[in-house]
Amino acid sequence: MTFNDWPWRHWREQRGEAVAIYLGEQTLSWRALCQRIDSLACGFAAQGVQPGDGVMLRGKNHPDIVLAWLALLQCGARVQPINPQLPSALLEELLPGLTLRFAVDLADNADFADLIALDLREAAGNYDAGWRPQRLASMTLTSGSTGLPKAAVHTCAAHLASAQGVLALIPFAGQDNWLLSLPLFHVSGQGIFWRWLLAGARLTVSEQPLAAALQGCTHASLVPTQLWRLLNAPEPVSLKAVLLGGSSIPVLLTNHARDRGISTWCGYGLTEFASTVCAKEADGLPDVGYPLPGREVRIVEGEVWLRASSLAQGYWRNGQLQPLVNDSGWFATRDRGVLHNGRLTIQGRLDNLFFSGGEGVQPEEVERVIAGHSQVRQVFIVPVDDAEFGQRPVAVVDADTGFDINELKDWLAEKLARFQQPVSWLPLPEHLALGGIKISRRALQAWVATQVER
Repeated sequence: MTFNDWPWRHWREQRGEAVAIYLGEQTLSWRALCQRIDSLACGFAAQGVQPGDGVMLRGKNHPDIVLAWLALLQCGARVQPINPQLPSALLEELLPGLTLRFAVDLADNADFADLIALDLREAAGNYDAGWRPQRLASMTLTSGSTGLPKAAVHTCAAHLASAQGVLALIPFAGQDNWLLSLPLFHVSGQGIFWRWLLAGARLTVSEQPLAAALQGCTHASLVPTQLWRLLNAPEPVSLKAVLLGGSSIPVLLTNHARDRGISTWCGYGLTEFASTVCAKEADGLPDVGYPLPGREVRIVEGEVWLRASSLAQGYWRNGQLQPLVNDSGWFATRDRGVLHNGRLTIQGRLDNLFFSGGEGVQPEEVERVIAGHSQVRQVFIVPVDDAEFGQRPVAVVDADTGFDINELKDWLAEKLARFQQPVSWLPLPEHLALGGIKISRRALQAWVATQVER
């Protein structure tokens, strides 16, 4: 679909009184939503926001975050969402290079001396910087394994192209309702946001616990642990489609979901591509599916290269865009992969490979084997330093209650080479398991180091 105006205004004309969004206890139609966006945009403009200005939007998912984002877009601003849990020392390093002018802080009203604080002041009128889909609209921090995170810059057109590719595979329209279950400072949360705008369906923004927030929702983006717990809870589930992210997807989980009338989808995505690049309905096979419409994939010397209409314009640094593509015009991902009959299988990050006693261990390959056990919900392999072997693999597992780890060790004996077999087994900690986004391997490795030292 091609919009000739802001998507919310398009849907106001097409579905004016239809429900657009559930904001906590408040329900807004497309017409009422546009009125709120107009008044907030006027308020921001009165405080000095102009097209092209960089604005930090700091906070967790909340109705005000969503409304502020929409209004800032209508002002023509370049929105930089920030995780409120980022330490102040890291922000002090990051902010100068992001060249932001304003800050909307809905977390703890921290003092950002170099930024002008904005409040959510509403004013009469309908300020509009004009619908220009190629204008720089968002900056999203990547979770790089080394150095400072980079800010990938996308246009509205790129976000909509990402949404269009996903919705070519996953039905979502009209009366459907997608829970904003992932934070907007993460590209997967933005993916939900733009699919809603493209489809003109419904979005739920809730601060309630997941099971309560999902009441009445038909779609959600979850990690396997979240879906396991929902399916094992006594409360009824209204979901009909779930996009799963994170680690290997257990077949037992997807079968259980199917028995409850829920279709499950999995895929492969990157911040630089505004979320999902390849996807499929979960089928138990290790690939991530075919490239979605508007995406291209090739393998060069074992590395996955990508091109897509959803690609970011570049990385933002000191007011300049740094190119993402190589001399051949492709984005080199640093992911190992293979293509078979057009379907992509990701073998792991080139950066994740480590050596134990001279043997290369690719964590994702080991995880895929362990996840095949019927009682394993989620598993991660991380290296720990070892004086004799250099590094050894440690497994962090989320498994059924009362599960005997010795049973798993026996089960793995003939499925993994000796150098691949974990030397220690740890339970996945709660604070990492339910973050709602892809678990950081760097954070997990740091946590494991503290446990092994004990």
